[in-house]
Formats: sequence, structure tokens, C-alpha cells
Amino acid sequence: MNQEVCISSPLGTLKVEGNSKGITGINFVDEEPIQKEPIPETLRGVVTQLQEYFNGTRTSFDLVLNPNGTPFQKKVWNKLLDIPYGKTCSYLDMAKALGDPKVIRAAASANGKNPISIVIPCHRVIGSDGSLTGYASGLHRKKWLLNLESPVIQTVLF
Repeated sequence: MNQEVCISSPLGTLKVEGNSKGITGINFVDEEPIQKEPIPETLRGVVTQLQEYFNGTRTSFDLVLNPNGTPFQKKVWNKLLDIPYGKTCSYLDMAKALGDPKVIRAAASANGKNPISIVIPCHRVIGSDGSLTGYASGLHRKKWLLNLESPVIQTVLF
């Protein structure tokens, strides 16, 4: 049986879902996080790790993931897990890593259907020209996440 909790993040409310087999979803939602009951035991670890990530003290996740998708989607999502914190790759790079540059559109589509945002880092995939293309949760969130993970600290000059 799936359990869920809505938590606050710097980018809005995140709905976290999971069960005894692992995390099944992490998605941005429009609702406010009203938590009347304690966080379910099965979700405490992911909530803690997400809070550490947003605080800048966690660069990788140690969670059991159980996304629901087609075999191809799961293959794409597993490849996304190979993109290191602070790095990006293009959709073409992703298709090549899957073994066939011709699957670029299918890989991009699967990327957009990722049910476990942030932990499965679909935000780290960018256009071949370096542009911030496509992010189901909004480009403003993608930009914020990439800035959080960026090894370069940009300061204001003027």
C-alpha cells in the first residue's frame, strides 16, 4: 500500500510517495503541505535526505527506488542515476549512453515522465547547445536545482 506525505521545499511543495518496496514518486504539487500525522516510517529516510539535499549537505541519495514505468523508461531512469551531482549531459549523450543515438526522442520522453524528481536527476539533462530545455516541473525549478549543484559559486560583481 502506498503512503504519501507533502513536504515544503525551497521550490514549493513536494509530494513524496512510497511503500515497503521503495520510493514510487517525488513530484512538485500545487497543494500546501499540511501534515497532521507523523511522517510514515517508510518515508522518513527520503524526507530527511531531501531536506539535507536542499540544505546543501547531501550530494547523493541512498534510497530504494520503485518507479512504475515501461522497461524502456526504467532503463532511461537508471541511466539518469549515472549523472554525477554537479554535472549535466545532453539528451543526445543520454541516447548514446543507451546504445542508440536514434532513441533521442524516446529518451527525452521517458526523461519527462520520471516519477521520482530530484533523486532520479532528470534535471541534469540539458540541450546539446547547453540550453535548459524541458523540465516537467518548470524550467525555473530546473535552473534552481542546477545552481544548487553547481561547483561554481557566482558572486555579484556590481
